[in-house]
Amino acid sequence: MTSSTPPPAAAPDDPPTGTTPPRGPSALRQLAAASVGNAVEWFDWYAYSFLAVYFADKVFPASADDSLVPLLSTFAVFAVGFFMRPVGGLLMGAVADRHGRRAALTVTILAMGGGSALVALTPTYAAAGLAAPVVLVLARLVQGLSVGGEFAASTTFLVESAKPGRRGLFSSFQYVSTTAGQLLASGTAALLAALLTEEQMGDWGWRVAFGVGALLSLLGLWIRSGARETRSEKQLQAPRPGLLEALRRHPRPSLLICGITAGGTLAYYTWTTYLPTYAQVNVGFDKGESLTVSTIALAFFAVLQPLGGILSDRVGRKPLLLVFAGGFAVLCVPLLHLLTDSFVSLLLVSCAGMVLLTGYTAIAAAVNAEVFPARVRAAGIGFPYSLTVALFGGTAPYVGTWFKQAGNSGLFPWYVAVLCLLSGLVYLRLPETARRELDT
Repeated sequence: MTSSTPPPAAAPDDPPTGTTPPRGPSALRQLAAASVGNAVEWFDWYAYSFLAVYFADKVFPASADDSLVPLLSTFAVFAVGFFMRPVGGLLMGAVADRHGRRAALTVTILAMGGGSALVALTPTYAAAGLAAPVVLVLARLVQGLSVGGEFAASTTFLVESAKPGRRGLFSSFQYVSTTAGQLLASGTAALLAALLTEEQMGDWGWRVAFGVGALLSLLGLWIRSGARETRSEKQLQAPRPGLLEALRRHPRPSLLICGITAGGTLAYYTWTTYLPTYAQVNVGFDKGESLTVSTIALAFFAVLQPLGGILSDRVGRKPLLLVFAGGFAVLCVPLLHLLTDSFVSLLLVSCAGMVLLTGYTAIAAAVNAEVFPARVRAAGIGFPYSLTVALFGGTAPYVGTWFKQAGNSGLFPWYVAVLCLLSGLVYLRLPETARRELDT
């Protein structure tokens, strides 16, 4: 009679066969890989916004002999803001679904770092003629593709890296890192402006920030190189999904992503980007003080995100989403009408909006990831999300300015409120996904 020794019993914390959720220090490495890389991505992206004033007239001269220069300038803004991000979401999402999340994260950070290096090396129009704006447009196209793909890849990576009951917490670091990148970019621009003269900033100072961005991308790449792939071997070895499979086979979840995102992205860009300008234009708020308020409010916003994520893991996603949508639908108009030229007024309005906004931003990554199956999750999120951001979030300052020019500035708060209300109707019909098992 042959006896055999039974295999040892699985420890309570052992993952089920075929899955690879991180444990112990690995979870921190996963979180750092997504968060640090995402912060670097957004540092590079926002650095352009903060420093463009120093190099715009050198690359896109106002009085150029070649009539193509103003056209190229307009094309750069349009292409990056409204075209390349959805394309990046689709293409990099497909890379993440076909070759793994880590592969896509590597591509996005390399693209952003390469784009930053290209901006840093962009020649002036005086030195290279038409080649100068061409190089800058190319760099921004690459960066736009990278930013669009980063959300798709890092969202899926973050949520799939989390242990059960922690997906909301991990999800919150999407906007923690985005805000950190924005604050780091503004701080770097402010430091350079303080240390250098106006002439030095225009000659070479602005290039330093993009050089720093390229180097930080290498740091992010190193951290991501040690991350663990979140898709199972079975999923990776399965037939690869087609580029448009998520849209073709899962139209309802794709539309859900649009509905989930529309109100949230409009409120986000209104409160984090446009609000200082809105206060300057409508109540005569001091420009310098508005930037100070914005910095304080953004820091406060970053601190709130993990708290919102933890709360969603305990009470569910829908309550937070409904508080966000209902809060903005009811309070957006009164809050914006409360603005005065007082520092305290803008700070309180900013922080109040940040509290409500956390109900969406802290869990957007988790909600989006929980809507799609793993096979097409990244591409399924990437394209509709980026397209909706381009249509509603990226245009928020332009819509607000248009209302002001038309003499109807009071309509903009209603625009935000109505869109949040419409997203709230979508949230009402969403199933609660916080405690569902997530396939990888």
